[in-house]
Amino acid sequence: MPRYALYYVPKVSDPLYQVACSWLGRDPVVGRDISRSITIPGLSDEDLNDLTLNARRYGFHATLKAPFELADGKSMADLEKALEVFGAHQSAISLPSLQVEELGRFLALCPIADSSELMEFAAKLVREFDTFRAPISEADIVRRHPDSLNDRQRNNLLQWGYPHIFEDFRFHMTLTDRLSDQQRDVLLPALSDLFGPALTTTPQLSSIALFVEPERGAPFTCHRQFELTGSSKNGAVAASCQELGL
Repeated sequence: MPRYALYYVPKVSDPLYQVACSWLGRDPVVGRDISRSITIPGLSDEDLNDLTLNARRYGFHATLKAPFELADGKSMADLEKALEVFGAHQSAISLPSLQVEELGRFLALCPIADSSELMEFAAKLVREFDTFRAPISEADIVRRHPDSLNDRQRNNLLQWGYPHIFEDFRFHMTLTDRLSDQQRDVLLPALSDLFGPALTTTPQLSSIALFVEPERGAPFTCHRQFELTGSSKNGAVAASCQELGL
């Protein structure tokens, strides 16, 4: 059963996208592995492959609506049409500047400042497109380790299919899998230097990427990007989608 996700991905011409794909060894827009031309002293290419295994499978992105299976009666064509409607209403938003940070036990690109506009945008996507999401399965609930979540996160998991949304949302673009302290101490300064030149401009969230996982465990690929060409900061399209019968 395929899964679908709504992600932010920089433009393929953006130096940030190019260096990230080179680092991870995969281009999710093209949908293929690429040669990694980056070396880190003290870590072999095999080490780097192991330390980016899951990040590479998901592709360079920031999650806006986490992977989900389609609800009964919904199709990918329906989802695409709804995204077209959303993009025609919603304007692009500016993202805060990014930097490499430790997040949990992995490294990611994270905003250096909070953005209420970004928080509201992500929450809106979760709500607007939840009619396309099939109820979360018991197996997926278990995979999220609900005992490690607080009450609000558990409720989000059960109601919305993902715990880290709304107040618990944190925009991030994953660069590694879980690291040991020694690996973190090596990679944090190395990746800060590697990504630094690509982080000098203010990024724009000007499109939503629809990613597809054809089957569980397969690499995610970018099926299509939907430009945000509207003038509204609200972008509420539920009524429009209802008019379209979606």
